[in-house]
Amino acid sequence: MSDICIFPIPGCVTFPGTLFPLHVFEPRYREMIHHCLETDALVAICQPRKEVSPGKRPANLEQALTSNQATYRPYDVFSAGRCELLETLEDGRMLLNVHVEQRYRRDHEVQLLPYQIHACTPFPDRIDTPEEQAENRILRDKIAHRLEALAHADPGAREVIERVAHSTDWLEKSDSEFSFALFGVIRFEAEILQELLEMDSAHARLSHTLELLNEVG
Repeated sequence: MSDICIFPIPGCVTFPGTLFPLHVFEPRYREMIHHCLETDALVAICQPRKEVSPGKRPANLEQALTSNQATYRPYDVFSAGRCELLETLEDGRMLLNVHVEQRYRRDHEVQLLPYQIHACTPFPDRIDTPEEQAENRILRDKIAHRLEALAHADPGAREVIERVAHSTDWLEKSDSEFSFALFGVIRFEAEILQELLEMDSAHARLSHTLELLNEVG
C-alpha cells in the first residue's frame, strides 16, 4: 500500500505511461509538491468526483499565490507518478512534469489538510484470456484504421495517427500500454475517460474505444 498525494483537476483523467505537465501556484499544492520532491512520494493527477468546499475565484495572480481554492473528493481509481521539477519562478510558482506510472485504487484517507493524502493499492489489469489477446491485435488495427479515417482531412492529426499505426514504438507496446497511450492522442469527455480508466483489462478498453470511435460521424 502506498500513501499518495492528490492533485485534483476538474475534467482531467490521466493514464499510465503518459507525461503530464503541471503548473502549481496554490500555497497548499506548492507545499505538497515540495513534500513529494523531498520524500519521493507519488502524486495523483485526477478528476474530482465531488466538490467538498467551494473556493473563491481569485481576482488576480497575487491572490491565487496566497490563497487556497476549492477542495474536492477524488474518484476511487486514478493514476499516479513521480514529479520532475522543471522550474521555480520568482513568485513561487512551480513548473513540473508528472511521469504517470500506474493506476491505484483509493483505500482510505490519511490526511485531508492542508492537502489530501490517501492510502492506495495498485490497480493492475487482469490478464486477458488467449482469445482476448488474439482479438486485441485485430482491435488495435481497427482502431488505427479508424483514427486514420477520422484524421484524413487534418494533416497535423494525420501525421500523429500515422505514428500510432506504423511506428515501431507503438507497434511494440503491449496491449495495456497501447490502450493507455491512445488517450494521449485522442480525447473523450472526462466521464468516458474515467470509465475507461476503471476497466480492468486491455481488451475491455480496446473494445470500448473502438465502439466510441465508430460512433464519431
